[in-house]
Amino acid sequence: MRKFLVVLDDSRECLNALRFAAMRAANTGGGVEILAIIPPEEFNHWIGVGEVMRQEARERIHAHFEVFAKWMRDKQHVDPELVIREGKPVQEIMNQIAEDPEVGVLVLGAASDRKGPGPLVTQLTKSAGSLPVPVTIVPGDLSKEKLEAIT
Repeated sequence: MRKFLVVLDDSRECLNALRFAAMRAANTGGGVEILAIIPPEEFNHWIGVGEVMRQEARERIHAHFEVFAKWMRDKQHVDPELVIREGKPVQEIMNQIAEDPEVGVLVLGAASDRKGPGPLVTQLTKSAGSLPVPVTIVPGDLSKEKLEAIT
């Protein structure tokens, strides 16, 4: 089964990327794999404190995932899977794609403010020609109705 890999983070544009991935998966018989990445700099503390912070980050990720997963199951009839990795975001995205041969499309949300589309979109589009899968960039300000129409 072809999976849509989407990155879960705290950005607003992440919502549209998740919606798009779920709707495309539902309409094409695919799956959704949600990747959450914990950056390594979050744990540059003493060992005990770092472990507590790592566990709190994982709990926060699971809570966010469950909200989106419920919507995907109830509304799109797609049962997403969660993958949590620790490291530098672009490298962990590439590692996940390399390790899961079912990933067929990377879905990223693009910010709509003046600062640009966001660090992941910026970094990954620079090497788009050599990526192992196609990348779909979903504008962060698309309405739900527009997303439904294009998926």
